[in-house]
Amino acid sequence: MTIQNKHVTQDMFHVPSETFPNIISKDALVHYYGIVFSQRSSNACFNELLNGISWQQDQAIIFGKNINTKRKVAWYGSSAYKYTYSNTTKLALPWTPLLLQIKGKVEQVTGETFNACLMNLYHDGSEGMAWHSDAEKDLKPNGAIASLTFGAERKFSFKHKVTQEKIDVLLENGSLLMMAGPTQTHWMHRLPPTTKVSSPRINLTFRTIINQC
Repeated sequence: MTIQNKHVTQDMFHVPSETFPNIISKDALVHYYGIVFSQRSSNACFNELLNGISWQQDQAIIFGKNINTKRKVAWYGSSAYKYTYSNTTKLALPWTPLLLQIKGKVEQVTGETFNACLMNLYHDGSEGMAWHSDAEKDLKPNGAIASLTFGAERKFSFKHKVTQEKIDVLLENGSLLMMAGPTQTHWMHRLPPTTKVSSPRINLTFRTIINQC
């Protein structure tokens, strides 16, 4: 099943999450707000993030080998938070003025608060993300994760861990999706690679880190 929402706003605004239906009816809380940044704002943010963020190749240790991905990542936060996944640990950089502005607007729309952001730069459709859940011990249990897209439209997929049910969402330029509650416990998600996309996408996932001094 594929879900697409053409709700378009000229700029960010506050709207309760309850206004948007839970797009996954079983064992999850997922709100897709659709497009919440204008095309002009989205393109401006994309260009500034592309050129102003300290992008690095992501790393993973698989079977004892250090693997570098083509996809690039960046980790920012309200403090020098550590975030460990794929057997590697990242140390958060301080917010840039633009990231703080974007974070504030995402918080306004979702009604949630966040203290960190993991960013991904996908150069084209050949780069994606495998099935996984964001349930690392550094993250707030059942906490909200807000996913913001700038750039190329990409399909985002969910799969139930038991039933194997799959749900696809088309994430458009300037769109916002939020996962919360038991979603990470019962569902996996991924960004499947595709030959149909030749342009880059920047994804910002705002999160809440806990239990760190």
